[in-house]
Amino acid sequence: MSAPTFPSESTALSLPGPVGALETAIDLPEGAPQPVVAIVCHPLPTEGGTMHNKVVTMAARALRESGIATVRFNFRGTGTSHGHFDNGQGESDDLRFVARWVREQRPDAQLWLAGFSFGSYVTIKCAAELKPGMLISIAPPAAGRSWDFSTISLPDCPWLIVQGDADEVVEPQAVYDWFDSVRPQLSQPAELVRIPDTSHFFHRRLMDLRGAIKAGIRPYLPNPVAD
Repeated sequence: MSAPTFPSESTALSLPGPVGALETAIDLPEGAPQPVVAIVCHPLPTEGGTMHNKVVTMAARALRESGIATVRFNFRGTGTSHGHFDNGQGESDDLRFVARWVREQRPDAQLWLAGFSFGSYVTIKCAAELKPGMLISIAPPAAGRSWDFSTISLPDCPWLIVQGDADEVVEPQAVYDWFDSVRPQLSQPAELVRIPDTSHFFHRRLMDLRGAIKAGIRPYLPNPVAD
């Protein structure tokens, strides 16, 4: 199966990923477009995470409202994507494939990466290699035993991290401590936004997440936005 071209309108499509089809959704920006395409990665598939997760779709909405085209896709074994869950290894290959396709199709645009929970682990893991124009990490699981952040090469791009203070899945203080430990090693600006009284899935606080993303990325948009 040959890869489709980047669409001229919002649509669902299938990409020929490393182990078969990857279910994908492309959404074009609202308002004045920026020369940016952002890939947004979803949380842990074995816990029900998909590209339709409400945190993922709200993050994508915030990006589109800022003029950025978004690409969401289901990791292998999720939805109608082929293959089986691979503990972050195969999922990293899926992201690499989608990133390569975006760059081939939109060589004029910056590539940005965003992820929620497990999706943030995959995007952080691949950021040094993929060299995005910006990295957005929502509730990165830096405290758990399942995902080893200690061996990850740090990104060389602006970085926005958003964390709920009442997260019941990812330990907030562990994320804050991890960020404090890596921040001195970063060569680009990095910001950690704490949202008070907010659970892992941002129940009743999704609009706060939207606002945090829009405010956090504003200084890095290629085309400045007037106040």
